[in-house]
Amino acid sequence: MSGVEREAALLIGVYPRGRELALESASFEELERLADTAGARVVGSVTQRVERLNPRSLMGKGKVEEAAAAAKRLGAKTVIVNEDLSPAQQLHLEKTLDAKVVDRTRLILDIFAQRAHTKEGELQVELAQLSYMLPRLTGSWRAFSQQVGGIGTRGPGERKIEYERRHIQRRIDHLKRGIEKLEQEREVRRRKRSRVPVPGVAIIGYTNAGKSTLLNRLARLAGKADKQVYADDLLFATLDSTSRRIPLPDGGWAVFTDTVGFISKLPTSLIAAFKSTLEEVTHADCLLHLEDALAPHAEQQRRTVEAVLRELEADRIPRVRAVNKADLLGESERLALRANDPDRLLVSAKSGEGIEDALRAAQNILNDRWLLRELRLAHERSGLLDEVYRVSQVLSQKADDAGILLTLRITGENWARLRKRGGIC
Repeated sequence: MSGVEREAALLIGVYPRGRELALESASFEELERLADTAGARVVGSVTQRVERLNPRSLMGKGKVEEAAAAAKRLGAKTVIVNEDLSPAQQLHLEKTLDAKVVDRTRLILDIFAQRAHTKEGELQVELAQLSYMLPRLTGSWRAFSQQVGGIGTRGPGERKIEYERRHIQRRIDHLKRGIEKLEQEREVRRRKRSRVPVPGVAIIGYTNAGKSTLLNRLARLAGKADKQVYADDLLFATLDSTSRRIPLPDGGWAVFTDTVGFISKLPTSLIAAFKSTLEEVTHADCLLHLEDALAPHAEQQRRTVEAVLRELEADRIPRVRAVNKADLLGESERLALRANDPDRLLVSAKSGEGIEDALRAAQNILNDRWLLRELRLAHERSGLLDEVYRVSQVLSQKADDAGILLTLRITGENWARLRKRGGIC
């Protein structure tokens, strides 16, 4: 956002009593980071603990007046609320605060709109935005009460708000068809890949855990330093999934895919819109769950990731848990992490520490599906070599008088099929 004047924004947090205060505090800190990522300049904040959320204004009347005075005093024309607002609540707050009111969902949608670069990503974000906007064509849209003419509107006429609603619905239907077409194309590619299966590892984790930095580190280890993906210390720095073919310590290789980061209170409209992209996670043989060693509420972040995985029905896929940014930890912090959960690996995508251990742990999981086998082909059956290479990873090939000896990694299904062919032992 350099060179662009940032919007002055006031943050509002409202917490019902009973919620854990520390978690709400972490959520509010995250809201500030989201606002910064979206291009806002936070000039102040207002918070309140309430018995229950006010259905009309979210918070009490006195606190609304306090927020209005603060916004005016600080010159904030944008107010960002750390909750999802109903259309009626948003309308009431905008009138009372005399400012643009943005709830958490709308803020995240705005960030996604900035970050989406692929055709599918752009379609998915626009679909989520319009789905969010459609029920909000009320209240402040009263100016759309004039009649609109034209073919199909003669007679009693229709209000412009109804015309806008119809227009948005048509656009939503168009976007859904476009996304469905892209999904069908992806499914065709996926079926083709399934005929020539390759081991896949999806890198998952909370946003800003370092997933893209890790993929870049793996790419450099694989001699692909020229194939770097964008990585930055920002929430949702990248949305579009990227894959790289990475060699494994004991031979063979796997396709590692960087995925969109998760976040608490991830809007359901975004999960729905990005489900086709997130489904890449569900087709992985192994998940590499990357956690942030410096996150003040790491356990809450872990639960958020687990919740999204359950929603995607990917929670049963075996995984490697690795704690990133270990290079910034002191010895006592390292010992504490190991004591709390010995199965977690300490890694640093920046320095390379522990990366080999993470790769080896991923390979151990992949070995359950990708079996290490030796296969001998009689010379007269050498025509089967093409099929062997097509359905397996050939690690070595040697020829002698008795035939051709191959060492390979292969799925149990393809191994059984090959064994049924004559001339193979």
